[in-house]
Amino acid sequence: MAPRKEQQIFQATLELLAAKGYEGLTVEGVAERSEVNKTTIYRWWPSKAALLAAALVKADLLAMEPPDTGSLRGDLEALVQRVVALLTRPPAADIAVAALGAAAHHPELATAAQRFFADRFAREEAVFDRARRRGELSDAADPLLIMDLLAGAVWLRAVFRGLPLDDDFASKAVDAVLDGSASRTRPGSDQGGRSEGKASEAEDRPA
Repeated sequence: MAPRKEQQIFQATLELLAAKGYEGLTVEGVAERSEVNKTTIYRWWPSKAALLAAALVKADLLAMEPPDTGSLRGDLEALVQRVVALLTRPPAADIAVAALGAAAHHPELATAAQRFFADRFAREEAVFDRARRRGELSDAADPLLIMDLLAGAVWLRAVFRGLPLDDDFASKAVDAVLDGSASRTRPGSDQGGRSEGKASEAEDRPA
């Protein structure tokens, strides 16, 4: 199939999903919206679940290329900002929420959701490969866990909590993941150090 026609089908699929939900998504509707014969669509994708799975991964509308800012922190902030845009700016936000929300209720969409996230992470791995070569990332670090923590924070705040995401959200989230949030000094360590010092001085004094 010609790339241009394929993108027409994918865009029609995602637009129809956003407008009518998964229940309202039909191959016939996609055919009408994309002006492509439904037999052509069925020849390539045997069901609407298969069509949606392909559209989520291959549609230009949801395309993402990994950033290359020159630093791990900069790349991660750029990735977080892209997740924020995906989940807060239409039409991508309507599409993402509708597709991944439907996956929770329709087992046939589990593969579509898995392909979507696997494709995203496969692209993001370049960020971590470069960071390791620059010496910014430990070999023991888990890139998938890092991305789950960052993307999960966006999902929880934007979709589930319905809270606004400030302009500095990306930098704060990356700071929390890379630097942690715990105090670097253990409670009482200073006081303990002073006490030990005083005890040592007392032992050195003549009786």
